[in-house]
Amino acid sequence: MTLSREEAWEHLCTWTEGEPLRKHARAVEVVMRAAAHRYGGGEVDEEAWGIAGMLHDADYEKWPEDHPNRIVAWLRERNEDALAHAVAAHYTKWNVPYESQLDKALLACDELTGFIGACCLVRPDGVHSLVPKSVKKKLKDKKFAATVERSEVMAGLELLGVELADHVQFIVDALKPHAEELGIGGRG
Repeated sequence: MTLSREEAWEHLCTWTEGEPLRKHARAVEVVMRAAAHRYGGGEVDEEAWGIAGMLHDADYEKWPEDHPNRIVAWLRERNEDALAHAVAAHYTKWNVPYESQLDKALLACDELTGFIGACCLVRPDGVHSLVPKSVKKKLKDKKFAATVERSEVMAGLELLGVELADHVQFIVDALKPHAEELGIGGRG
């Protein structure tokens, strides 16, 4: 991989000016770095998996109707084909085959990380006391974080072969050290 984290972040910030989407990009980066150790090859995969998480929605703010084609093209121009494929596959309705653990992990982490972030925002102590049971209860409430597609969450879990409670706990644990940076540390 020749793409550096700094170059990826600079590119994300050029295309994504809004703080909420930048925080989501950073949160998914954090989770994907941890996922590289749990579902991938560990340290050898960490940088690439983190960058895939960071850039997966990089073109969404400016070109939502063309998402993810622009970021996928940008990655392919840099010969980052594995990253491009994972980003192209991070939504099941695009019908891109899941060929690698990276592809599956990005799908399994993206939507659920966003949902967990939303759960944190309505808790006085944010992520610090969030447990899988609370997230599962909120997932059943279709009005809560209504734009989160529950079917995508479930498809990701199935592809990766993980249980919801275990994966929620994994994501919560990955996010906790970054709670203040991500704005999910609570109001206290």
